[in-house]
Amino acid sequence: MTSQPQTSPNTENPQPVATAQPRPTPGPDQPTFEVQGLNVWFGERQVLFDICLRVQPKAVTAIIGPSGCGKTTFLRCLNRMHELSPGARLEGRVRLLGEDLYARQVDPTLIRRRVGMVFQKSNPFPSMSVADNVTIGLKLNGVRRKSLLQERLEQTLRMAALWDEVKDRLQANALSLSGGQQQRLCIARALAIEPEVLLMDEPASALDPQATAKIEELVLQLRRQLTIVIVTHNMQQASRISEITAFFYAGKLIEADQTKKLFTNPSHQQTEDYVTGRFG
Repeated sequence: MTSQPQTSPNTENPQPVATAQPRPTPGPDQPTFEVQGLNVWFGERQVLFDICLRVQPKAVTAIIGPSGCGKTTFLRCLNRMHELSPGARLEGRVRLLGEDLYARQVDPTLIRRRVGMVFQKSNPFPSMSVADNVTIGLKLNGVRRKSLLQERLEQTLRMAALWDEVKDRLQANALSLSGGQQQRLCIARALAIEPEVLLMDEPASALDPQATAKIEELVLQLRRQLTIVIVTHNMQQASRISEITAFFYAGKLIEADQTKKLFTNPSHQQTEDYVTGRFG
């Protein structure tokens, strides 16, 4: 199956707003994601090669590997965000709870609602308050009742371990927060629309050790409620917070296994060389 890159919206013939569809009920042994034979190109350059991986529910899967190995591209394929890049093309299958994300009838807008994403650099909306940053997704999805918006605001800020720090500053500009607070605000924004999965692309790479520790604590709390896939360049971080680790190299998945086993007794020499610091 091949996906085409997204085109700019047609302003003369606007498309109807996407509406939520019933979500599949997962079976007891069903993975959250099942990726089969995934190949990705940007123009003529192939960046991922025949990736096969199962992502288990309500667990943290860490993606590690050297810079440029395809970690972020793989992550973005899990909610079709790679399509926003010019010349993107994909072959293979990515299933979310058994549903083919790249089937013709699937609306990528709905997928991105079910699969939230937090980026490497915090990106709060600069012209909005703390409160509006969190609730903007709900408002865009038609939620207008103030009591519900307030309830979700407090709930998600608590989930992001940020409520006590900002409850008296909800109308302040989001950019007045510290870097670590801004990143947790972006996590709260992603959680507000109740995704089933949270993708995190090196969410602590620009933060100091104290802020990084808070992000890691947050990940450990959130994994009880939803599936998390996190790209990290920090192998110590992967060992602290993940149950499963997948090692990518040169666009290929070398191996994926229980985190403890992958770091202490990997199956491939390439993996051992990387985790012991011999390259990368």
